[in-house]
Amino acid sequence: MPKKVIVLLAPGFEEVEAVTPIDYLRRAGIEVSVVAVGLKTVNGSHGIQISADTDLSSLLEEKKLIPAEWDAVVVPGGLPGADNLAASGDVGAFLKEMAKAGKLICAICAAPARVLSPLGLLSGKEFTCFPGEEKNVPASAIWKEDRVVIDGNFITSRGAGTAGEFACAVVSKLLTDADGKKLAERVLLKAGSR
Repeated sequence: MPKKVIVLLAPGFEEVEAVTPIDYLRRAGIEVSVVAVGLKTVNGSHGIQISADTDLSSLLEEKKLIPAEWDAVVVPGGLPGADNLAASGDVGAFLKEMAKAGKLICAICAAPARVLSPLGLLSGKEFTCFPGEEKNVPASAIWKEDRVVIDGNFITSRGAGTAGEFACAVVSKLLTDADGKKLAERVLLKAGSR
């Protein structure tokens, strides 16, 4: 049975940080559902529109916004996208439930600081984020300058330029290191850049 990942999109999301994981995970044979927080056609921070597979309210109605349905969640950054995700009580509740269930939580750019941190999910965890955003995270979390940081069931990354490495790290964690390396080679991602 394939692994299942939910990618959350809110208006103002960073396109590269959303599309790269969606594409790379699907290339690896992982089932990816793109879920809009709001309208199913979501405008990115640079004017690119993405048509989501479904929306948050539909998943709630179908009782599918629960950890038993998913292996991982990907939270793209971008502004105001990350702030729009953080403003959703349903997103916050889902992320807390996923963390409690030990599911994989993956966030990039502003999302670790603006979405995960206010929920208390980074407490005691090593993480990275877009430069400067770490100033908004309490000292109980441990900021690293690495391009991708993995701490238990959390994967965080810096920004659009690290989206490929981020996506390969998610593949490695959900499948195997060999799968992540094979994918990186297939897309010509610089070897050893993680």
